[in-house]
Amino acid sequence: MDDTARQSPLHDRHAQLGASFTDFGGWLMPVRYTSDLAEHHAVRTAAGLFDISHMAEIWVQGGDAAGFLDDALAGRISTMAIGKAKYSLVLAEDGGIIDDVIVYRTGEQHFLVVANAGNREAVVDAFAEGADAWRAGEESRMRPAEGGEFGYVVGGSVPRIEDVTDETALVAVQGPRAEEIIRAVVGMEVEGLDDLGYYAWRQGTFDDIPLFVARTGYTGEDGFEVMVPVAAAGDLWDALLAAGAPLGLVPAGLAARDTLRLEAGMPLYGHELGRGIRPAQAGLGRVVAPDRANAVRSDDSAPVLVGLVSEGRRAGRAGYGVFAGDERVGDVTSGALSPTLGHPIAMAYVSPAASALGTELTIDVRGTRIPATVTALPFYRRKK
Repeated sequence: MDDTARQSPLHDRHAQLGASFTDFGGWLMPVRYTSDLAEHHAVRTAAGLFDISHMAEIWVQGGDAAGFLDDALAGRISTMAIGKAKYSLVLAEDGGIIDDVIVYRTGEQHFLVVANAGNREAVVDAFAEGADAWRAGEESRMRPAEGGEFGYVVGGSVPRIEDVTDETALVAVQGPRAEEIIRAVVGMEVEGLDDLGYYAWRQGTFDDIPLFVARTGYTGEDGFEVMVPVAAAGDLWDALLAAGAPLGLVPAGLAARDTLRLEAGMPLYGHELGRGIRPAQAGLGRVVAPDRANAVRSDDSAPVLVGLVSEGRRAGRAGYGVFAGDERVGDVTSGALSPTLGHPIAMAYVSPAASALGTELTIDVRGTRIPATVTALPFYRRKK
């Protein structure tokens, strides 16, 4: 374990709850409290409470922030309504993925960008480079001109970019009883909770301390992500546990979060996403604005992401080979024995010729070829 890993502002509470820890994105985070399976099933049937304070929070505000983010991200951010959220990508010059992010529009020229912990500096640097290009009127690598080649940005006024990760704690309540729990927290009020839809946010308070409450998550279940100043994080965590325990809420760690997101077909940076992957390969062409699709298009022979299902109990894991006959056609990026479905599932990059739904392949699981069938993602969808 890396002795230099950062600690969450909730670290002491995790230790008191008996958590086991692991280094994740440079942070020492709880991997489990009791049982991976128990925590996973709690989220599917009631709710789980996650500390996600390792995620990076970056404000982009003022000037022409909307236009700037149109250039800095893959999607068309300026069309977002205030109060909404959007999944997007930070792209390298060659179309590779620097990070996947969620953007929240909080005002006409005010946006919150939540990035992955391990990519915090890369995203801040990408935004800073884009701001420098706007400021200097130089050629920008972030905005493709018509025809797909990267061209010049017509700069607007440069927004202020502020990394507030160190001042912020972020927790997530995920599961079918998440809304009941949010409503039950003593001292917590959320404006407009009755009509808060998916991928939207509202302001709130906890004992008069301001909260940012978003209906987003990484588990495939209904849920909320709550941003609070670091000083109030412990009290909020305690209040959520107290309100949720009678409703089945349990603290949940990274191991459960990983199997939950895998069942939901959600990509993880460093597994399904990376600098060597273009959006179309990962099935994310839909998040790229039409005017830049040509610039990030992948080669027709490039591997593509698929779902794989198997029978039995032996699951493919990241790095295991995927075969069509004797030919290695790809590699598993994430895999597990699905706690919800009861059989092995995996995501893998395979050659386009082996990617059609229903294609029969095998996964080399420690020297044994396990039959696997290409299937549509996600593996699991929650009941509405």
